[in-house]
Amino acid sequence: MLRRLSPVQPDDFAFTPRNLEWARAQMTKYPEGRQQSAIIPVLWRAQEQEGWLSRPAIEYCAELLGMSFIRALEVATFYFMFQLHPVGRIAHVQICGTTTCMICGAGDLIAVCRERIAPTPHTLSADGNFSWEEVECLGACTNAPMVQIGKDYYEDLTAQKLAALIDALVAGQLPVPGPQNGRFSSEALGGATALTATERSEDYNASAARAVRLRDTVKRIDGGEVPILTPWAQRPEQAEPGAPENEPEPSAGRLVDATGITVQEAAGTSAGRPPSMREPAGQPADARTTE
Repeated sequence: MLRRLSPVQPDDFAFTPRNLEWARAQMTKYPEGRQQSAIIPVLWRAQEQEGWLSRPAIEYCAELLGMSFIRALEVATFYFMFQLHPVGRIAHVQICGTTTCMICGAGDLIAVCRERIAPTPHTLSADGNFSWEEVECLGACTNAPMVQIGKDYYEDLTAQKLAALIDALVAGQLPVPGPQNGRFSSEALGGATALTATERSEDYNASAARAVRLRDTVKRIDGGEVPILTPWAQRPEQAEPGAPENEPEPSAGRLVDATGITVQEAAGTSAGRPPSMREPAGQPADARTTE
């Protein structure tokens, strides 16, 4: 998308004393001669001061950082977070128009903005209080469609809900950002489906107790050693023929890990391991094939 500077520009720009002090502090974060690296935060501060980035503001920031105007202009026109046209005094509504949001109803949100704010993007409303534009992905695909207003994100929107947000802003209210359909974050609308207390977690904990032992150990911080277990679990119906159903009770005085397997047993038989990890029949556990 081609991004141009607004045809209407102010005569000049200058940081307030407080913002100038802040900008100079940002410049000290970089090595001497590398102050140009602060261009993004400095441009952002200029936009926060005026509401948008004018040509005089970009030139001012470039001069402050000792860089050419075209280099600063390249940054300002590349990032969508920089507004190159005047925005509404109350709010500038950015509508995500990428695939997921468009499928889920971003077109309806755009229609609301055309009706309630202005027929075309980057155009101020009649009272100068609002403006809008369509932008690329805002990163809330699970909660599509969504809009960004200032620094806040409003998700799970419908045309009616966006109209209500605009009405609230007109009334001087600040709507609570986030999902607008009652969900807390980006969880499934139908509720949790993984690791639920009644099914997944209990099933996982039960099978993890039968985790297969590898023939190696790891030292703990206290100097003791515990066997390394595989990340998978072997359920009773998947156990190898001849594998013991229950592990023997550990004897007193032997180091035992959380699963009840002793270090001595960790180097024992391989009957509980998958076929690909067991030694060929008739060979000792430490035998190495030379074929």
